[in-house]
Parts: sequence; C-alpha cells; structure tokens
Amino acid sequence: MNHSEGTLTGYEGLELYTQHWLPEGEARAVLAIVHGFGEHSGRYGNVVNWFVSEGYAAYAFDLRGCGRSPGQRGHINSFAEFREDVRAFLQWVASQEPDKPLFLLGHSQGGLIVLDYVLHYPQGLAGVIASGPALGGLPISPLLLGLARLLSSIWPGLTMDSKLDATAISRNPAVVETYVNDPLVHSLGTPRLATELLQAMEWVQAHAAEMKLPCLIVHGGADRLALPEASRIFYEQMTIADKARHEYEGYYHEVFNDIGKERVLGDVEAWLEQHVKRET
Repeated sequence: MNHSEGTLTGYEGLELYTQHWLPEGEARAVLAIVHGFGEHSGRYGNVVNWFVSEGYAAYAFDLRGCGRSPGQRGHINSFAEFREDVRAFLQWVASQEPDKPLFLLGHSQGGLIVLDYVLHYPQGLAGVIASGPALGGLPISPLLLGLARLLSSIWPGLTMDSKLDATAISRNPAVVETYVNDPLVHSLGTPRLATELLQAMEWVQAHAAEMKLPCLIVHGGADRLALPEASRIFYEQMTIADKARHEYEGYYHEVFNDIGKERVLGDVEAWLEQHVKRET
C-alpha cells in the first residue's frame, strides 16, 4: 500500500488537507471518503485497509475546520461550503484516477454531505454509500439546540461545545479511548453549523425521490447519534430501483469501527463489487 499526503484548493481558495492510499498495481476502482462531525480522514483505517487490499484506491480529505485543514473548528457559513469542497475534492480525485469507477462514501455528518452532494451533482459517480447518515435531528440537548437557533443569525460563529457522547460511537472501549485522546478530534460547533445541518437534513429528506445514483446505506441499529429511523425514511422515499440498506442490530454509530465491523465491510464490498462489474 502506498500512502501520500497533500492539499487541494477548496471553496473560496481554502487549502484542505488530503491523503490517499493506493494498491500495489493498477486500481480497479476508487473510493472517495468524507468523514463525520469533529473528526478527520485518518480515522478510516479499517475502511482503507480492507478496500486497498482488494485493489481499490482510497482518497480522503479533512473537512474545513476539522483535522489538519484550516478554518474555525466546527463552523461553516453555509452548507454549500461543504458541497463545493466535496466537488473540488472529487474533481481532483478524478484527475488522479481517470476512467475508473468512482464511489463516494460518507459517514454521519459526512453521510449527510454526500447525499446532499449527489442530489445536486450526480455526474461522474458510479454510486454513493452513506454510513450512519445524519438525517434527522442533532445529538445535542434541546436547550443547546434552542440557543443555536436563536444565535444563528446574530452570533453565527460563537464556538460551543456539543458535548458529544463519545461512548456512543462504538461498543469497543479501545475505539472510544482512542477517539477521546485523539488531538485532531473536537466536539465544537457553532450556531450557524447547527442550523445549516438541520436545513440540509430537511432538504435531503424532501428530495430523496430525486436520487439518480445507486445508493447503499449502512446504519447501526443502536445508533444514538444519528437515528436509524431517519435513514430508513430516506431509503423508503427513494424511488430509484438500485438502492440497498442494511441495519445492524445492536451496532453503535461507527459501524466501521464497531465490534463486528467485518460484517459491515463485507456487505459494502459485496455491493461495490456488483457495481464495479457494471462499470467495467
């Protein structure tokens, strides 16, 4: 496996941190990864190791305000910033891996971002995978949410601690400990981020029937951070025939980092293999 780091120019010129992993020999297909709230691209080792060993190239970047990318922690002015950053990311990935099937994978907030993205820009992609997508409500207290709504227009960039429950990410205590002690992870958010996320959730749910790409959703059945009922509603509202959803009983939020992750990775691999064959 060959690993490289770099940067790409995102929306309004922001330089975003990137990394990618290439298999030995020619890649069969490409997996582009968008991480979740407050985390970073380096937390997808299980996904990378699994798929690169199967001949996939894996590309990822740190969202603005996250990981090694610049920007205020946990803040955006508009959800379009995420969308356009992903657009720049995918254009760069496609330039590196021309004429290969390209799949977009997002987790949690990243799941929301990729679903929003493909509903706006489906061109050039062979399919989309959403892991525990945030499609209904935010895992913060009603008091904090009410405050965020109030302040979004008058103090949009106020830094607030979301007090995210780290124990809800995985049933594996080692994963939780590593997450808590990761210096690149944060739990900060702003009022504007909160309201933009909620508006994006409503928009994506309202436009589910417009999905044009093959879509796979994987979701932990015991996910307390992104409710599985919300992704089930989205799945049922999609009218495209090429859709699939797996809900894993007892699994927590990060299904790729939970106990029994091999089952999830195997299901994603089977879905990808089916769609790679169609593209080649």
